Amino acid sequence: MEVHLVDGTYELFRHHFAVPSHVTAEGVEVAATRGVLGSVLRMIEDGATHVGVATDRIVESFRNDLFAGYKTGEGIPPELFAQFPLVEAVLEAAGFTVFPMVEFEADDALAAAALLAAEDPRVERVLVCSPDKDLAQCVTDDGRIVQLDRRQEILYDRAGVVEKFGVPPAAIPDWLALVGDAADGIPGLPGWGAKSSSTLLARYGHLEAIPADPEDWDVTVRGAAKLGATLVEHRDEVLLYRHLTTLDPTAPVMAHVDELAWEGPLDHLGDLCAHLDAPRLAERAVALAGRGS
Repeated sequence: MEVHLVDGTYELFRHHFAVPSHVTAEGVEVAATRGVLGSVLRMIEDGATHVGVATDRIVESFRNDLFAGYKTGEGIPPELFAQFPLVEAVLEAAGFTVFPMVEFEADDALAAAALLAAEDPRVERVLVCSPDKDLAQCVTDDGRIVQLDRRQEILYDRAGVVEKFGVPPAAIPDWLALVGDAADGIPGLPGWGAKSSSTLLARYGHLEAIPADPEDWDVTVRGAAKLGATLVEHRDEVLLYRHLTTLDPTAPVMAHVDELAWEGPLDHLGDLCAHLDAPRLAERAVALAGRGS
């Protein structure tokens, strides 16, 4: 079997900014929620059988206690923020297993679920469905866990991650710590760009292995002396950034992969879809369940 793990928060943002607004008679914006449900149902139509969806019930996580500059919910449009619990409820009613994160983040849940699913010998491949850079660290050398950008239809195995970032999956947290990740509020180190970071990490693997003295580097990097000085000066910060970009596999997810098997919608999906002005979505779910019976 294949397991599909979906970044529900990314999907909600993607649809909010991609589809026209739809406000119900009750005055609720629901366009993104309808888009996410339709997108996940399309996965079943395309042959997916085991699906888990991770969401951020709140934006803040344990990382906000570690770094004041880490991302918060500030700036999220209120009509989008209000759909966070709504999309969870609708997906659960549609019969999908949802991992709503509070202390952790959706990306942590995806990493935890991917590792657990890959341990099951029945699972041939786990597809982490999100283009987020930090999720590239989940990709395994043996191809059991890959990353899928569904929007661009690009699949990243280990070779794909190396081609994109210049480093293997295990070094992605180190790379993000140096380069920074604006989406998460991680600034990176001054002067360290994608090329210099990938060149050194491709050679040394991790931050600790990079020699403190640039004269000891056996790769050529422009501005090595300045970069080396910056790395030494900001060593504590960059190690913190790496900790922040490292996904936590202890996030609470399913107990076993069978919980992800899609068996059809629950009885109240029709009522929820009626409130979304989307009765056809409920009809699609019922039809899909009937197709598999």
